[in-house]
Amino acid sequence: MKKLLLVISLLSFANSFAQQTTPKGAWLEKWENSKNYLIGIAEAMPEEYYDFKPTERQMTFKEQLLHIQSNMEWLGAKYLNKEESEISIVENEKERIIKTLENSFNYVAKAVKDTDTSKLSETVDFFAGQKSKLQILNLLQDHVTHHRGQLIVYLNLKDVEPPGYSGW
Repeated sequence: MKKLLLVISLLSFANSFAQQTTPKGAWLEKWENSKNYLIGIAEAMPEEYYDFKPTERQMTFKEQLLHIQSNMEWLGAKYLNKEESEISIVENEKERIIKTLENSFNYVAKAVKDTDTSKLSETVDFFAGQKSKLQILNLLQDHVTHHRGQLIVYLNLKDVEPPGYSGW
């Protein structure tokens, strides 16, 4: 029995390692961590500060979250699934925003999982010119990171401790 458990553990480890060493597997792992980190940030901010914005030129905390969410759905639908997506309309409640964020992260993850790795080199017409689907994946991650970094500043300005960083 001990040998069987050892074999199962080794197979599980090997499968996990193999997923992390492929570009798609590594991206999906990073995407899941990105989701968890952003959700942690959204949960940390008290709901009464969701309309806070540091300066007049910036979006509110809530607008930043909804901007990230709608961008994920748009890029995932238009450039990975080749279908139009209806952008989710959410009420201004904290839980609904968090649930919508989770759904959008999961939507993109499924689109990536369903995309054959060989198709990531295909190009799509993007407003900034021809881009590969791999470049779209990089843009998705970069866009989330860009706005998430701003949200950490919002938390600090409201003396709310951000969750610990989860990079990989």
